[in-house]
Amino acid sequence: MKKIVLALLLTVVFALPAFSQMTEMSIKEHQEEGHGPGHGPMMGMGKMTGMCIEHADKFGLTDDQITKLKPLHREMQKRQLRFKADLNIAEIDLMEIMEVKDFDLDKANSAVKKIAEMKTAHQLEMLKSMKEIRSILTDEQFKKMKRMMFTKKSLVRK
Repeated sequence: MKKIVLALLLTVVFALPAFSQMTEMSIKEHQEEGHGPGHGPMMGMGKMTGMCIEHADKFGLTDDQITKLKPLHREMQKRQLRFKADLNIAEIDLMEIMEVKDFDLDKANSAVKKIAEMKTAHQLEMLKSMKEIRSILTDEQFKKMKRMMFTKKSLVRK
C-alpha cells in the first residue's frame, strides 16, 4: 500500500509542472494530436460508425441497419462530449488542488482516483455500444469497417 501511495505521489509531483505549464490552448492541441481524452480505439469506433452511416451504400447497409445505427451513434457522440467535458473539469480540479506548494495529498489522491474511475466507466460504456453496433453489422460489413479504420489510421500517421 505504501508503494502505491509513493508511486502516486511521485506521479502527481512530476505531473504538476506539466499541468501548470499547459495553457488552455496547449491542452486542446495536445488532445487534437491524439494524446487526450477520447482518442484511441474507443473514439475510433464512434467515428467509424458515423462514416459507415455516411457511406452506407459503400458498406452495403440496409435501411433497417441505418435506422438502428443512427441513435447508437448519436448516443456515443453525446457520451463522448460529456466525458471530455467532465474529464477536463476533473483535471482542472486536480490542478487547482496541486497549485499550492504543500497541497493536500488526500485530496489529490481522491481527484486522481476520480479521473481513473471516469475513464474506466467511459470505456466500459463505449465497449457496450461497440458490441451492440457489431451485432447490427454483418461479418463482411464489419471487415470493411475494420479495413477503413486501418486505412484512416495509416493515412493520419503519415
